[in-house]
Amino acid sequence: MKASPELAGIPASAADCEAGDAQRRRMVLLTAATAGAGMAVTAVPFVSSFSPSERARASGASVEVDIADLAPGAIKTVEWRGKPVWIMRRTPEMVAALAEPDAHLVDPLSRREQQPGYARNAMRSIKPEVFVGIGICTHLGCSPNPVPQGSNNPSVGADWKGGFFCPCHGSTFDLAGRVFQNKPAPTNLEVPPHRYLSDTRLLIGEDGTTAA
Repeated sequence: MKASPELAGIPASAADCEAGDAQRRRMVLLTAATAGAGMAVTAVPFVSSFSPSERARASGASVEVDIADLAPGAIKTVEWRGKPVWIMRRTPEMVAALAEPDAHLVDPLSRREQQPGYARNAMRSIKPEVFVGIGICTHLGCSPNPVPQGSNNPSVGADWKGGFFCPCHGSTFDLAGRVFQNKPAPTNLEVPPHRYLSDTRLLIGEDGTTAA
C-alpha cells in the first residue's frame, strides 16, 4: 500500500522535521529582534517625556533647587528661561546692613515692577536670609559679579557693604539687587517668581498663584 501523499506544510521525515524546527526558530528570533528594535525606536520619545526638555526649560519650565548645602554668604546659580538665577544665603550681618536705609539707592522701596509683591520689601525676598534674583544687569544685559564688603575694587567705594558690580559699564547693586544712583542700570535686578517647597527646597518660576 502506497504511503499517503504528504500533506502541505508537514514534513515527511525526521530530518525534515528538524529542518522545519530550525527554520521556525530562526523566524521566531528574527521576528523578536525586529519587534525589539521597533520598541526601542518608539520608547525613546516616550521615556524622554518624563522630564522637561531643554526647550521647555528655556521657555519657562519651573526649576526645583536644593539649598540645603548653601552656606551663609555663598551663592548658588541655576538656569531658568535661559537666564542665570542667583540664590544667596545672606549672613545676619548682611541682613542687618540691608535694614538700614540707604539714600544712594534709586528705588530703595522697590516700587517699580521688578519683583513679585511678596518681594517688595527691604530684603526683596520671602525669607530675609535668602535672596533670589536674576543675575542680569538691567542696563544692557551683562552679568554682574559679587563683590564682598571690604573689597579693594575702586568702583564700589570705601563704604561698600557688599553687593554686585557690573564690569561692563559700572552699575552697582546692593545685596538685595537694588541699583545705586548715577549708574547706567535704570532699575533694580529682577526677582523671579518663586516659592518654598520646604525649608531647603525652592521652586523657581512658580509662586503658588502664577506660573511664569
